[in-house]
Amino acid sequence: MMPDRKTCLEMLRRMYRIRSFEEQVKIHYDYTSYLRDNPESEGVISGAAHLAIGQEGTEVGVCAALEPGDFVASTHRGHGHAIAKGADLKPMMAELMGRKHGYSGGCGGSMHIFSPELGLIGGNGIVGAQVPIATGAAFSAKYRGTRQVAVAFFSEGAANQGAFHEALNMAALWDLPAVYVCENNLYAATTPASITLSPPDVAAKAAAYDLPGVIVDGQDTLAVYRVASEAVDSARAGNGPTLIECKTYRFVSHAGGGQGEHNNPEELETWKSKDPIALFERKLFDAGYLTAEEKQNVISETGAAAREAVAYGKQSPYPDFEDMPVTSGVAL
Repeated sequence: MMPDRKTCLEMLRRMYRIRSFEEQVKIHYDYTSYLRDNPESEGVISGAAHLAIGQEGTEVGVCAALEPGDFVASTHRGHGHAIAKGADLKPMMAELMGRKHGYSGGCGGSMHIFSPELGLIGGNGIVGAQVPIATGAAFSAKYRGTRQVAVAFFSEGAANQGAFHEALNMAALWDLPAVYVCENNLYAATTPASITLSPPDVAAKAAAYDLPGVIVDGQDTLAVYRVASEAVDSARAGNGPTLIECKTYRFVSHAGGGQGEHNNPEELETWKSKDPIALFERKLFDAGYLTAEEKQNVISETGAAAREAVAYGKQSPYPDFEDMPVTSGVAL
């Protein structure tokens, strides 16, 4: 069953917002050889910047199932999680540029988008660290007696970390309102999952903790939404956590603002034929939810918003020394 038309159009809008934002990050990243050939990019984004172009179906499908007060703990590849949860593109871009008006005051950068008002309890550069963080948020919700649910996004590489197993064990023991979402994009950096995972499906690991483990096509936004909605509703009802594995793919290289060659160009072309935005649009057209004019309006609107975010970031000042987080009593 599909959500109503308004919900579906908002989901599509957020998918395009993510794609447009990350395309702008790609353009404006400080990548030496790219700057040489594209000086207009100005290189205003530096440091770590990991894009997830191609994974929008998972990001939006899950977050569309959440309520505003729910928690999301993200990864180093987390722009889409924040935007899908409702983050404004302007402070997002300002943060990537290290500017004062960014979500983390310009002190966190791409990997550390933080906004408690939106339920964003932080991205994380430590592989797998967000899994116990979300578990802690879920414990807090249960302890305080709220209806909040905590979601942890992580990669298949994080499923090999001890913190992942410890967190799932604790959440299962205490029936915590948590949903663990593995974005299995087949590569941990450039290492194929085929040589690191046993068993090959991360969802199979749920059985060790007596949890539901569900596999879903991460390129199918509606399928992700249905699975996530069931898991979130179950967690909210007090039935404990669920592990969801979304089979997805990123269309860009591991790091460096998406510049550089993908590690498997032939495989990439196959997956591009399953672009989640194109697949979702097709379903909306078939359902009579979307017209060609509405699609173009969404593309124009989100593209303009991403460009405005770049302009906003460039105009935002850098943090002052007083704005920097300094440990009390330590002289620098």
